[in-house]
Amino acid sequence: MRRAAEYLPRHAADLVLEALEDTRVVVLNGARQVGKSTLAELVLRQHPGGVARFLDNPGTRTAAQADPIRFVQHEGLMLIDEVQRVPDLWLAIKHVVDRDPRPGRLLLTGSARLLALQSVPDALPGRSETIELWPLSQGEIDGAPDGFVDAAFRLGPELTAAASEAPGFSRRDGLARALRGGYPEAVRRETPRRRERFFEGYLDDVITRDVKQVADIEKAGDMRRLVSLLAAQTAGLLNVNRLAGELSLSAPTVRRYVEILETIYLVRLIPAWSANATTRTVATPKVVFVDPGLAGFLSTGATGGMPEGGLIENFVVSELARQLTWARSSIRLFHYRDRDQYEVDAVLEDNAGNVVAIEVKAAETVRAEDFRGLRLLQRRLGERYRAGFVLYCGTEPLSFGDGLGALPISALWTTPPD
Repeated sequence: MRRAAEYLPRHAADLVLEALEDTRVVVLNGARQVGKSTLAELVLRQHPGGVARFLDNPGTRTAAQADPIRFVQHEGLMLIDEVQRVPDLWLAIKHVVDRDPRPGRLLLTGSARLLALQSVPDALPGRSETIELWPLSQGEIDGAPDGFVDAAFRLGPELTAAASEAPGFSRRDGLARALRGGYPEAVRRETPRRRERFFEGYLDDVITRDVKQVADIEKAGDMRRLVSLLAAQTAGLLNVNRLAGELSLSAPTVRRYVEILETIYLVRLIPAWSANATTRTVATPKVVFVDPGLAGFLSTGATGGMPEGGLIENFVVSELARQLTWARSSIRLFHYRDRDQYEVDAVLEDNAGNVVAIEVKAAETVRAEDFRGLRLLQRRLGERYRAGFVLYCGTEPLSFGDGLGALPISALWTTPPD
């Protein structure tokens, strides 16, 4: 893995520039410390006459609170960083862009899913586009194309042959990349110990500051313990009742806490997938961490050992989730499990109902039984089944015939979309 440069180009930059061409308000949303402000400032530099307003500055924030309408008036592009700090700005923004509907008026950044915040008084339907910025993908870190999702739907099973250039990938590689994570500051740090210090401070900051923006949580310690429990079973099914018992909290409280963690981009719920032909499916979502490095830090501290298989699955699923934000088609991410113990770690479905199914294995070899869940979906979906792949910690692409293949996990970011 190469050492990260001071700034690594982001796929989201092109999405933001494209949206500003025809949309009045563009919202760049994402977790704390993923590089939203840096990306927004780089975009602003490409718009002569643009201005930036940073609401972490007390004076700027006071001005925004005192006269929101005047604050957002500007002829060119205006960047407002951390816009959730002044909720009254939303109505002012709506007022201004309704009276002057030119595209490219405002670029907003925020560290939570802004429209889920209780303090936001009004959304901007038809006036805004939201682009989510996630921690760095492996392709952004390595300067690779990050095109697996597009290629899988375009090529189907032929991707196995097309991915012949994917470099070998060992279990050790997978764990190293997963534990490094994708927060730019963690990527820049060269030793595990220095990254652990980053993760420790990051989690404390998120629990004490970001959670309070979303809800009034009396006991931050309960939230911290919940995060550790989720990390100990990363990529597992969300069992609210079990978590409630371990935390001595009610199930509705735990469910609300998990929703808060998703709102602030700490975890992501992967919904269960089902079709009419699969009536014995389990409807429970899976929980993955937005950044596997944070999951690894927490699980090691919580259990004294690392759930390596779950961590590598979290790593792969989080890479797939990142690619969905810049994929050329609208594609949704699910998991599959039924009462007969068939399961598939990731089910990708496009708007036409076509499916690419993916199983993740931390082993360095592939067995025929690794395709058990993929074959089930293939039988039941018929022509809707585009392809099925086992992504594993191995060295070469392997065809298993009949629309099935095995690929090194590195194919995720080394495969070009075309």
